[in-house]
Amino acid sequence: MFESFDATMLARIQFAFTVSFHIIFPAFSIGLASYLTVLEALWLWKKDEVYLELFNFWKTIFAVAFGMGVVSGIVMSYQFGTNWSVFSDKAGPIIGPLMGYEVLTAFFLEAGFLGIMLFGLNRVGPRLHFLATVMVAIGTLISATWILSANSWMQTPAGFAVNEAGQFIPVDWWAIIFNPSFPYRLVHMVLAAYLTTAFVVGTCGAWHLLRNTAPRRARTMFSMAMWMAAIVAPIQILAGDQHGLNTLEHQPAKVMAMEGHYHSHPDGAPLVLFGIPNSAEKRIDYAIEVPKLGSLILKHDLDAPLAGLDTIPDELHPPVAVVFWSFRVMVGMGLAMLGIGLWSLWCRYRGTLDSDIWLHRAAVLMGPAGFVAVLAGWITTEVGRQPYTVYGHLLTTNSIAPIEAPAVAASLVAFIVVYFLVFGAGTFYILRLMARLPRDTMPELDEGPIRTAGVAPGPASPKSHGAHHGL
Repeated sequence: MFESFDATMLARIQFAFTVSFHIIFPAFSIGLASYLTVLEALWLWKKDEVYLELFNFWKTIFAVAFGMGVVSGIVMSYQFGTNWSVFSDKAGPIIGPLMGYEVLTAFFLEAGFLGIMLFGLNRVGPRLHFLATVMVAIGTLISATWILSANSWMQTPAGFAVNEAGQFIPVDWWAIIFNPSFPYRLVHMVLAAYLTTAFVVGTCGAWHLLRNTAPRRARTMFSMAMWMAAIVAPIQILAGDQHGLNTLEHQPAKVMAMEGHYHSHPDGAPLVLFGIPNSAEKRIDYAIEVPKLGSLILKHDLDAPLAGLDTIPDELHPPVAVVFWSFRVMVGMGLAMLGIGLWSLWCRYRGTLDSDIWLHRAAVLMGPAGFVAVLAGWITTEVGRQPYTVYGHLLTTNSIAPIEAPAVAASLVAFIVVYFLVFGAGTFYILRLMARLPRDTMPELDEGPIRTAGVAPGPASPKSHGAHHGL
């Protein structure tokens, strides 16, 4: 199956496979931790038990997702020592401390308060319990901050020097942490996590609205999720645009691959909507494009020149086809989420948010959209960085450990089998939990009378009382 791949390609496939499983769980848990904070805050403020019921419902799902995220993250760290030991040796003086800071701050904060959040409401009281929930949410955001700082440094390295052993050593930690792409990447990822969670929550609410299992809880979930989609999706598009401009400045080859620009355009570049990248002939076959719109988006000028991949040596080109399509999948999912958000605003204005069956069906179908967008964005970012691990300074082929292809292939097969069994079962369990939203405690008036009209409860007769006790 893997006979045509060398050790470097197999190691890259293995890391891509494991990180693809890992990234979806933190993306969900980051947003869900903040959602739990909002639910508990609304419960404390409005004294409405429906928010507490939803909090208890989603905290169980959060615990499962958080646990799977931790386990999948541990596996990735081992690969730095097995498959990528040369990279670990050269970049370790910078990447190591950043990963250590994540453990010392975020992970300890999350671990310290997670138990209180899950089990401590009746033991510590509402206020201290709310503090624990806030600390868990902050911990997830701090974790994302450190991880994205380390990854962003690999994309736009700064604040370092190279010693005699060829290692990257820190010179300015502020420049390392707050490297040029870090602020854009952090905002883009956190917003993506919130959108991912919003559509999972919205899917759950829409599903139960369609089944009419718990109308009040489902309406609350769905309304909150659609507010998030309507507000955050446009902000995410603006943040993505700014991130793209930053990438054009610091990683122009990645943007060239994203846009399919094999050749330079001195008088304004088109926006290629769709097509088939042909790297052998260096062109986009069957291209559907809008003239000069690419220059308008990237340079805010219709006639602005844009350089193409013909200005870069062939051996430094990223894999254009992968980056080209993953970018379009990400953008397509973002536009679809924006569409659902705008649709929900229209239904809210008309008063049909809770009754529009087609909106609910669309929301159910859009449940995985956030995960697809996150994975597509990650592929765009990481594959677009190739052929480097540390952009412009360390090639991927010079980062691999001295290992043989069969050894990597064997471990890759083992990872595939174990991951699909373990995380497949975990994902199935989460879906089962979401499908079991408890029914509302009290039926609503529009669902029918509690008991038949004209029949009032009365004191139990001795006969019925005895029958009740089996006498």
